Amino acid sequence: MNSPIGGYFSLDLPVLEEYHKSAIKLNTGRNCLEYILRCRNYKKVYIPYYTCEVILEPFKKTGTEYSFYSININFEIADDICLKEDEALLYTNYFGLKQRYAESLATKYGQKLILDNTQAFYTKPIAGIDTFYTCRKFFGVPDGAYLYSNKKLDAELEQDISYNRFDFLIKRIDLSAEEGFADFRKSDDSLEHQPIKRMSKLTERLMQSINYDAIAQKRRRNFCQIQEELKTSNQLQIHLEDDAVPMIYPYLSDNKELRKHLIQNKIFVAQYWPNVLKWCKSNYLEHQLAECLVCVPIDQRYGEESMQQIIHFIYNI
Repeated sequence: MNSPIGGYFSLDLPVLEEYHKSAIKLNTGRNCLEYILRCRNYKKVYIPYYTCEVILEPFKKTGTEYSFYSININFEIADDICLKEDEALLYTNYFGLKQRYAESLATKYGQKLILDNTQAFYTKPIAGIDTFYTCRKFFGVPDGAYLYSNKKLDAELEQDISYNRFDFLIKRIDLSAEEGFADFRKSDDSLEHQPIKRMSKLTERLMQSINYDAIAQKRRRNFCQIQEELKTSNQLQIHLEDDAVPMIYPYLSDNKELRKHLIQNKIFVAQYWPNVLKWCKSNYLEHQLAECLVCVPIDQRYGEESMQQIIHFIYNI
């Protein structure tokens, strides 16, 4: 059928170019991982303790074994991992700050490396390395993910539909972040146990309307402002690589009340990840990170004044 002409208007969105236009477009990051597991048929994959519990969903769905490994204070693998023929290693490019290290892992492990770039949307894929990204950690979209792999799943994938996950995005504009939060949780929950699907038309269209360069510049500028003020009190040694576009600014201190203090002052900082507190003993670094790491928002919605406000509340608790 021909597309209809006339009638009511849809959202007016600019038509630009997708950042990952040559990738496989899927509905969620976890389904990108499931796609990889189904294509590669690994017997076992090593995964970090310090990760979101939803990463386990693809392993359970495919029956793939997994084993946890620890990271060090630099967010690098703590102990050497030797892979067998039918095993792989999953590494997270934490906060979009670890691309050079990821490249060194690619040299070491080759195609047995899987890169989780869900926190590193702007990082370019490494040739021959299975790599996946998610859209909603960086942009105002309800779902969507990108996958780079030289293996293709032998299946016809249904296309996802996203309009029913859109309420929280609209309510944040029309009402408030607080009044849209329940819808955000509902939308987030709806992504659980979804089959692998192609990215929805709505999400794809939204991803074609983004000024990626302007957003990258804002994120880097905000990150550098925060880093300049907080680097002396941050227990992490943070380095922003020349080509990195960070998701957040990771700030580590011994103050377990800081996250709560910021939220009480309407600076909404996520906890990465509460499930780690159950997975790890209290003497693990990952336990400390899950408990005390504050993920400071530095995204494109904010500027110098907002960064100064965050700095003020961090230093005045």
